Amino acid sequence: MRQAGRYLPEYRELRKKHTFKEMCSTPDLAVEVSLQPYRRFALDAVIVFYDILFLAEAMGAPLEFTESGPVFRNPIRSPEDIDALHAPDLASRAPGKGTGAILESLRRLRSELPRSIAVLGFAGAPFTVASYLVEGGFERTGDRMKRLFHESPRTAQMLLERITEATCAYAAAQVEAGADAVQLFDTWAGLLAPEDFREHALRYERPVMERIAEAGAPGILYVNGSWHLLDEIASSGASVLSLDWRRPLPDARARLGKGFTLQGNLDPAALFAPPAEVRRRADRLLDSMAGDPGFIVNLGHGILPETPLESVEALVEAVSSR
Repeated sequence: MRQAGRYLPEYRELRKKHTFKEMCSTPDLAVEVSLQPYRRFALDAVIVFYDILFLAEAMGAPLEFTESGPVFRNPIRSPEDIDALHAPDLASRAPGKGTGAILESLRRLRSELPRSIAVLGFAGAPFTVASYLVEGGFERTGDRMKRLFHESPRTAQMLLERITEATCAYAAAQVEAGADAVQLFDTWAGLLAPEDFREHALRYERPVMERIAEAGAPGILYVNGSWHLLDEIASSGASVLSLDWRRPLPDARARLGKGFTLQGNLDPAALFAPPAEVRRRADRLLDSMAGDPGFIVNLGHGILPETPLESVEALVEAVSSR
């Protein structure tokens, strides 16, 4: 989960010379950044470096990255705004016009890494991408999006359908480019009650998961704050359910049975503890899932800026030694 980033000194050095968008949309840079954590730590997978919102930009929504986060200067407010969105050009490598550069980064990573190391692609789930487009920025309340699907359900449906169609094609293209699995991030959907989640998130996650499976890869679903939605996410079609740190993973296994691989769920903030404490927490997590038929050790969300390198190393070593 977000392997590369500001906690790495080599990333910060590269970032001094390039904008974030340049680093994501230039394959030479994106591949370099994607490989930085792999070179430093004994990881089992490499995650391609880019941002989930580039697909929306390729659909015709101008995107900026500010100090406070990504911003759409022309947020979706009407059916006419939705009509202005178009299918993305998956092959184009022109900045802001297509996803070709990201797919090229995936191809290069798959060709450069041994087969024993998985290459992971990812995409934003339709509800989360729609929320960014409607909110316009990084406001994690989701109030405007929730208001839209209550005030104008048809408008919300139009937007979600448009994004779903693009995401399905894009996720399949990632598998074709070399991704061994594709993770779908529905970061905002945990804000929803189960009924609204089923109608406005799950309904659009399912076609994406189906397309990933048809392309020949496992789909991984992460919904931040999803413990009240376990039954719903279990019906998404995902092969792997990625869970946050708010409850012990054995609780999910007991509830869901053995039909899923579970991924998670150490609190990213725990990596600010001294290495000995990180190892203790990692051992406790591993002990809790000992003998589980399908378990991928991960954080419960993305690694945080300024995370100490020695704590990341302690986590990786603790897992690798088991």
